[in-house]
Amino acid sequence: MKKNIYRNIFLFLIAAIAFSSCIGQKEIVYFQKDLNQSDTINVAEAYVPKIQPGDILSIPVNSLNPAASSFFNPYAPATSATDITTTNAQNGAAPLSQTASNGYLVDANGEIEMPLISTIKVGGLTTAQARDIIREKLKQYLKEPTVNVRFLNYKISVMGEVARPSVYVIPNEKVTLPEALTMAGDLTIYGKRDNILIVRDNGGKKEFGRVNLNTREVFTSPYYYLHSGDLIYVEQGKGKAAQSDQAYRIVPIILSALTVIGLLIYRFK
Repeated sequence: MKKNIYRNIFLFLIAAIAFSSCIGQKEIVYFQKDLNQSDTINVAEAYVPKIQPGDILSIPVNSLNPAASSFFNPYAPATSATDITTTNAQNGAAPLSQTASNGYLVDANGEIEMPLISTIKVGGLTTAQARDIIREKLKQYLKEPTVNVRFLNYKISVMGEVARPSVYVIPNEKVTLPEALTMAGDLTIYGKRDNILIVRDNGGKKEFGRVNLNTREVFTSPYYYLHSGDLIYVEQGKGKAAQSDQAYRIVPIILSALTVIGLLIYRFK
């Protein structure tokens, strides 16, 4: 009889511990389908970034005359955004300062200054538009010039309940929210997937948006495509707070076990 009592107590404790640490599957599964939702949905319109004051641009110039082209390349080859992103993923660091001396800084008037060409207005343009303008100006100095304009400081920040919170430089000027969270090592088991916060600069103001990763609505959200400078914050759920407080987590189980033991002793007295 006593063996059965001890066995029942043991089973009760196991069940109580399992119940106390249980997290519902619906809370952690991404992109769940609504009852009447199609398996094909339209995604949000792709974001095309425009050059703004404070941006740092890489503008390598080439032509049929390499010696002449070198005159228009005053900056040493920049550390590629891909290398920086890899470093971020491995070390959780964001060596953005490495880009500062390797590109053209867009001034407060939206202008950059290149050798011989002098100032060029690039603010408000896409990198493709800026490339075409610079190439036209170079034609008076170079034969068949080629130009490539890229951002060196296109970055997003990820913080909160993710595996690798950090600042990430984006090499191709386009990144989605799921991609950014993947770069950060995905959410921890304690991250709230239904209430992701995105903080965005919008015309000198801070814009706060929320996204629910548990549903497929994330693909139609205006925050699906991230902008340069976006901050992603993953809030911790109640499970993390409960686990961090050992007394809060264990005491109810112990009290329940003692209650059961007392009842069993009283019953079989």
